Amino acid sequence: MDLTKNQQVLHHRGNYLVRRQRLAPGQATPWHRDPFHRVTVVLSGDLLNIEFRDGGETQPWKITVGEVDWVEPTDRVHRAVNVGKQLFEEVVTFFLDRPDAAPQPEDDSN
Repeated sequence: MDLTKNQQVLHHRGNYLVRRQRLAPGQATPWHRDPFHRVTVVLSGDLLNIEFRDGGETQPWKITVGEVDWVEPTDRVHRAVNVGKQLFEEVVTFFLDRPDAAPQPEDDSN
């Protein structure tokens, strides 16, 4: 899935990357890992489901606009699905371990 229209790098300097992401209702992110600390600011949306590739229980996330969250790294492969009725939009600051690191490496394994 090409999300380039839905992801926009707002700032990238050294080990810090700031990205805006949008998901329309019914749209999902690619399967990925989150190997870096990050701060997320939610701008819009109402409900996402976090699905896990290993078959673990789906976690619903009721969106609170304006929510700011510090997120710990995880190697568990997952994706976010916008199951709400509104556009989901967030701005995320990633704290990378090196300037050329992918902030959320995709996982194409089945």
